[in-house]
Amino acid sequence: MPRTHRTPPALLAAALTCIIALAAQQAPPQAAPPPQPPDAKTQEASLGLTGPANPKLPSLILVGDSTVRNGHGLGSDGLWGWGAPIADLFDPAKINVVNRAIGGLSSHTFISQGHWASTLELIKPGDFVLIQFGHNDGGLNLPGAPPVPDQGQQPGATLPTPPPGAAPRAQAGRGSLPGIGEETIDVPNARAGTSETVHTFGWYMRKYVDDTRAKGATPILCSLVPRKIWLPDGHIHRSATTYGGWTQQVAAAEKVGFVDLNEIIARRYDALGQPAVEPLFGDPHTHTTLAGAQLNAESVVAGLRALPHDPLKKYLSPKGQAIQPYKA
Repeated sequence: MPRTHRTPPALLAAALTCIIALAAQQAPPQAAPPPQPPDAKTQEASLGLTGPANPKLPSLILVGDSTVRNGHGLGSDGLWGWGAPIADLFDPAKINVVNRAIGGLSSHTFISQGHWASTLELIKPGDFVLIQFGHNDGGLNLPGAPPVPDQGQQPGATLPTPPPGAAPRAQAGRGSLPGIGEETIDVPNARAGTSETVHTFGWYMRKYVDDTRAKGATPILCSLVPRKIWLPDGHIHRSATTYGGWTQQVAAAEKVGFVDLNEIIARRYDALGQPAVEPLFGDPHTHTTLAGAQLNAESVVAGLRALPHDPLKKYLSPKGQAIQPYKA
């Protein structure tokens, strides 16, 4: 019988290692997983968001977008939200003013990104929660429905046509559906890499109200501050038929306080006139300088003082008490 040649195990192992190494060199590289966005509390910490200075006192908690708190709330690039100067209109020995607003978020994404959940952890019985959204809620519509102009478009304006070769305007993933109904739409969520069911603006505003009440606190809804968009008749454009009006409808249906900030400020701009309003803005039409933020903060307090029973009167500083209630 002929002798069978057997390869030593060590040589077999070495050959197998070479084959595996060669295959690895020829295989296409694996795509790195997309970086995960920071969780809500990490992002809030990076922005300098905090809780109440004195947990034993009641708190006025502000929820909104960059028109309430711009960036880190320190006036970067000369831009301020009204949530910074409003603190001077309240007595810190009687109430905390806690600004939880985050720029770039909508009524939808403040919830979906976890910031409402972390804010709810701070809310206790006896607190007040002031909620203002609308600036970042546009751009999302049901198929076949006419778009609601956003980002400062003139009323009735058509959305701009993309330049040649550019992708068509996509659905704004951060937006909410227009209106106050129960409609929903499923849209891709690039942040989470999944699909997400998005509700109407009114649905989200009702959720803020319901969740606040469940914590034993008092919700108050604000219509969004107006943009610096002048109409041909010399008046500031109002949002009474869109986000401002929808906020008012939810407040009426839910029987909660409503501050028509859109109208209160627009009236002040109309009275001042275009030349005097110009220095109140630090960009073309949305974000205010410190002077503009102070005017808006005073308007918030005027609106709060006009609510039945003036619920925050006893917490105002002398400067806040000097502001007269708004008269429609």
